Amino acid sequence: MKLKFLTIAAVMTAAALTSGSAYAEKVFKVGSTPTGSPFTFLDAKTNTIQGVMVDIIDAIGKDDGFTAKIEPMQFSALISSLTTKRIDIISAAMFATDERKKVISFSEPVYSYGEGLVVPKTDDKPYVSFADMKGMTVGVQVGTAFVKPLQDSGMFKEIKLYDSTADLMADINAGRIQAGFLDFPIAAYAIGQGKFPKLKLDRSYKPVVVNGVAIATRKDDTALLAEINTSLAKLKANGTIPAILKKWGLD
Repeated sequence: MKLKFLTIAAVMTAAALTSGSAYAEKVFKVGSTPTGSPFTFLDAKTNTIQGVMVDIIDAIGKDDGFTAKIEPMQFSALISSLTTKRIDIISAAMFATDERKKVISFSEPVYSYGEGLVVPKTDDKPYVSFADMKGMTVGVQVGTAFVKPLQDSGMFKEIKLYDSTADLMADINAGRIQAGFLDFPIAAYAIGQGKFPKLKLDRSYKPVVVNGVAIATRKDDTALLAEINTSLAKLKANGTIPAILKKWGLD
């Protein structure tokens, strides 16, 4: 009788452990960048990566039953780190472009925007398009969706590539380049925080690349991606995602 009771208890325990998410109690390594405020950035006080995409992947993990272990790395290393299984998920300011979709899979969009043009405050010329910047030396972050359109335009004297948006904006601030292209919300947040007092966003500029930021997984992790999308839809509907966006000034 005692043996029978123990057997039933073991079956009930096993059923409890296997119910719900296929990824329950798992820890996933999540690639994020330390220089993409407000999406992802290094908080000097806690020495941890914080921001919109960290809050969102944490909320998805809580809903789906997994823990997100944030792994900081350069933006240009995110996709290769995912495909070589150094990380399991990308949650950063990464557009779900057609080219990237050939290599990795993306969730439904989290937030959509285009590139911003940052120039010195002393530059009063309105730059609406690339043609207005013909012959200029500009900068852009390596690995972003903004690089190819700039290179293909043939309008610029030189296009300098930067590992981080902080380095890019520092060079505009110091006058080493004339302008820079980067994620509009990242530029707006940095300027709004007073980190680059000599810079401004050119509000007359019309972005060329408008897309949605999304969470990425490997092509063969279809079950994980499905669960991320299910949680995303739930968190959008119940107000969690809108509250996170509002917290970081993206509402």
